[in-house]
Amino acid sequence: MDDIQVVESKPLLVDRELPGLREAVQQLVVKEHDVETPYGRIHCTMKGVPKSERPVILTYHDIGLNHKTCWDSLFNHEDMSEIMQHFAVCHVDAPGQHEGANTFSTGYEYPSMDQLSETLPLVLKHFGLKSVVGMGIGAGAYILARFALNSPSMVEGLVLININPCAEGWMDWAAHKISGWTNAMTDLVITHLFGKEEINHNPDLIARYRNHIIDMNQFNLHLFVKAYESRRDLEIERPVPGSNVRTLKCPSLLVVGDSSPAVDAVVECNTKLDPTKATLLKMADCGGMPQVDQPGKLTEAFKYFIQGMGYMPSASMTRLARSRTASGSSITSFEGNRSRSHTHEGNRSRSHTNEGNRSRSHTADARAHADGSADGTATNNMDQAVPKSTEVSC
Repeated sequence: MDDIQVVESKPLLVDRELPGLREAVQQLVVKEHDVETPYGRIHCTMKGVPKSERPVILTYHDIGLNHKTCWDSLFNHEDMSEIMQHFAVCHVDAPGQHEGANTFSTGYEYPSMDQLSETLPLVLKHFGLKSVVGMGIGAGAYILARFALNSPSMVEGLVLININPCAEGWMDWAAHKISGWTNAMTDLVITHLFGKEEINHNPDLIARYRNHIIDMNQFNLHLFVKAYESRRDLEIERPVPGSNVRTLKCPSLLVVGDSSPAVDAVVECNTKLDPTKATLLKMADCGGMPQVDQPGKLTEAFKYFIQGMGYMPSASMTRLARSRTASGSSITSFEGNRSRSHTHEGNRSRSHTNEGNRSRSHTADARAHADGSADGTATNNMDQAVPKSTEVSC
């Protein structure tokens, strides 16, 4: 894709004449970069112009996908346009997974999950970014979590979809080896991305993504899948008073569809995070790819998550809640949860009008809003102790 650059010599209109014009123009700026790292080139696509006073949204896709097939349904959704006015987005493609990628030479050693996470500080340095809000799914969620553990000052928040914090168990390993023997790489990826219900009852969706997977560079895809299968345990633990354990320190929104194959893994991850900073959002009537299946709901939850970090005004949230009433979301549930979760509402409101006093610890706000965004299916860590899943091999 050719770079699109917009150069403004003299403003023809000012904001008061056409509100939002500057933001709309900045959203048109799309630049593709190949970032050099010790583990090879990382293909990145920057959409919009980064703002110095706020982080960039950085995405990372799952196996069998690239940034387009993974995220276009979400970032092209009409409700996402408001977020795009406030944030630039950097889409990261794993090595060799982007469109038109060249086949790696025989003997090429594909980077491990840990090494892929180590490339992200170099991506931030390349673009001159101080921090990001990460959004990842599956393998991408794992990479972003590892990045946040190693470089906590660079990550202000995480949205982790279908994250599995555990190393692959021997049962999973055996199943994947058998799949490899039958040359069913596409089927392996499909069963990773989608649950049995979707595979059996949504043939159009499965056919579309099967074609996406087949169109990818199969040699490169195999290397990425193998790297994900060889991942280490994240080795995180839920902190208790007086302890100094390793866990995510930033606000985190864990997302999973109620019929996703990753439900148990996500619940397992939830038990390992600080309950004051993490939210588990289980989306009803949703499969393995919430960003494709329910982009409106996920956008809504993401907006509240960002608002909880102090980066979006509450007025825009009210408009969103009002626009979503027709689809089953309730203004009462959003606003009621928000009022119950804050005893200092006035202070929070003032933080939205003063960037200098922004607080980055309003995770309770995002947690309360997410409860409403998925029709009451979000799980609050502080309200419910989730037992360790016995079906996840760690």
